Amino acid sequence: MKYIFHLVLFFVMATTVKAGTDLQLEDIVNGVYGTRGISGVTPLNDGETYAMIQDARRIVAYSFKTGKQTQVIFDVDQAKGKTRLGRIDGYIMSPDEKNILIRTETKPIYRRSRTAVYYIYNVRNKTLERLSDGGPQECPVFSPDGNMIAFVREGNIFLVKLLFNNAESQVTKDGEYNKVINGKPDWVYEEEFVTDCSLCFNADNTMLMWIRYDESEVPLYSFPLFKGSFPEMEEYADYPGAYTYKYPVAGAKNSKVSVHSYDIKSHVIRQIKLETGEEDYIPRIFATSDPTKLAIFTLNRHQDRMDVYMANPRSSEVKMVVRDEVSPYITEDMYNSIHFFEGGFVFCSERDGWNHIYQYDLNGMLKKQVTKGQFEVINFYGYDPLTGSFYYSSNEESPLREGIYKTDAKGKVTKLSQHTGINGAVFSKSFKYFVNTYTDINTPIVTQVCDQNGKTLRVLEDNRQVLERLQGKNLGKKEFFTFKTSEGVELNGIMIKPWNFDQSKKYPVIMFQYGGPGSQEVKDEWNIGNCGGAMLEQYLGEQGYISVIVDGRGTGGRGANFEKQTYLHLGVMEAKDQVETALYLGAQPYVDAQRIGIWGWSFGGFNTLMSMSEGRPVFRAGVAVAPPTSWKFYDTVYTERFMRTPKENKGYEESAISRAPQLSGELLICHGMADDNVHFRNTAEYVEALVQAEKINFKQLCFTNRNHSIYGGKTRLFLYKSLINWFKEKM
Repeated sequence: MKYIFHLVLFFVMATTVKAGTDLQLEDIVNGVYGTRGISGVTPLNDGETYAMIQDARRIVAYSFKTGKQTQVIFDVDQAKGKTRLGRIDGYIMSPDEKNILIRTETKPIYRRSRTAVYYIYNVRNKTLERLSDGGPQECPVFSPDGNMIAFVREGNIFLVKLLFNNAESQVTKDGEYNKVINGKPDWVYEEEFVTDCSLCFNADNTMLMWIRYDESEVPLYSFPLFKGSFPEMEEYADYPGAYTYKYPVAGAKNSKVSVHSYDIKSHVIRQIKLETGEEDYIPRIFATSDPTKLAIFTLNRHQDRMDVYMANPRSSEVKMVVRDEVSPYITEDMYNSIHFFEGGFVFCSERDGWNHIYQYDLNGMLKKQVTKGQFEVINFYGYDPLTGSFYYSSNEESPLREGIYKTDAKGKVTKLSQHTGINGAVFSKSFKYFVNTYTDINTPIVTQVCDQNGKTLRVLEDNRQVLERLQGKNLGKKEFFTFKTSEGVELNGIMIKPWNFDQSKKYPVIMFQYGGPGSQEVKDEWNIGNCGGAMLEQYLGEQGYISVIVDGRGTGGRGANFEKQTYLHLGVMEAKDQVETALYLGAQPYVDAQRIGIWGWSFGGFNTLMSMSEGRPVFRAGVAVAPPTSWKFYDTVYTERFMRTPKENKGYEESAISRAPQLSGELLICHGMADDNVHFRNTAEYVEALVQAEKINFKQLCFTNRNHSIYGGKTRLFLYKSLINWFKEKM
């Protein structure tokens, strides 16, 4: 009844024509209508309980079945030791659950990496000790027996032995900033292969293995830093400074990567004898259930061939066991699907045109293709060796929706999730229970515990407060739609109309999009659009605008052929489809075809520029935030996956910069000057092209010390106010 109430409540709110109270942009940006999640959920070894963080001060265990608290595993007020912690940022359980690494004083480096001060907490004795006194640590990992911890500091690997009074030793000594990194990825590996750690122990705790990144020949990139505010950097009060790091642009040299092992008893370091090309990538290494087998995943520079090697970390000998070739490229998502278990492993591949699960033994023999059909596996959750069942999510029902499924040893598929929309899961170690998150376009994220059949046992968080805060606000209806372009391509979209929409009137339209390869904005979930629940779009509705989001060619969820047809020509089809969307909308009786705008962030900013200079002048105004304006300026891994190198592909000339003379409509372009991802250089060079083309129909906003996310203090609010005022002024 609780969930029926939510849906009915939102339906009434969204369809009423009676005026309510206005949304405030400050509230939207400051997260007043944001959803809450459950922090740090960790299934425990008994298969019956899970742990989670409470109030940033405690780690508490609960029963999956009853929901009752079974124990307080950690409490900052109860921990014994010289140090008193105020709060905790996260934790890592040892495999035997006898020790916990408590994360504090976390400081981000890039998107996924961070330094932190870790503490070792002994669960039985309730004692708390620093992991190391030598400075903050990065990416710590436990040995399988829980008696050792390896971590990285300043490019070197250190080893702490708990059974020897936390004795610390330094494993590598060649780490040096902007030259060599051991055990953690460089910038481009972290960003594009979605990883923050390249370090593991073997199964019998005798060997430590890692990837070494020699980035000494990777070109440097620098950007200026000023005093600024939020945060204020006093060291730059008199003179600006700079941040300099290794960033390989398309066609440039990458880090030279190699795999190494350390014999913990003899202290001998060996280099694994991989026979790969000098330009090949090593996105991942994995310890297997066999201590003599380290799995190494390599990728050629064109990224259409992945090889799996099994290496003996002691002898350093290797053997290739699997080769997966997928044309024209292998997506980054497959690395998140790799899962090892006793005697085997699985990963996902698009070799048949759709993303599916494949099972192998440790010798590389294909046991079976686990899933089949014209749908995409989205996430792989685990394999139960006792029953032979695989657990995963897929969009089998619709490209717009994701459900949780199980396929048993005989191939029988059972849907476990009970709610239509977007579902996610964290399974218990026994697979008897799972924590299910679900949402749809009208329902904020609900987190609940389910049994092995998908039956709801209880709700952990329903975000009811979000709907309560929105009650009485002027909210428009959110509708899915599809249409066909002039080229016969069917596209999916979402439309958010003003709360007081009148079919007889003509409305201006603001289109938001992203459009990057494999991305998907149009889904049956609450967090569509901007600011969660399309709150920015709802605010625009109060100003009299219709908001529209359409996924064009190249986006995900519809198979490899749909996604990869933009290969070698990023931005061309994507821009055509946004222009076609504007033409379709302009033909609707309730749309003013002369007042259509477009905006986007990152790839969406690029898509905005490409669409506004596509040749058909359908956009009155646009806003491009942090756009890559030439793929020659972006990193090797991402860019070359879709474009190959500039020497190989003339498609690089089809850039926003080359199209600058064709810009149509009024443009606002925004960029953070400390953007380590899409460099400010992109906007600087694009604006120069506009100047030389005598295009005076633009305005530029620069944000001091801001990265790709452009936030801090009132920065994000200023950005959104500027965006909205631009559309009001120009449309």
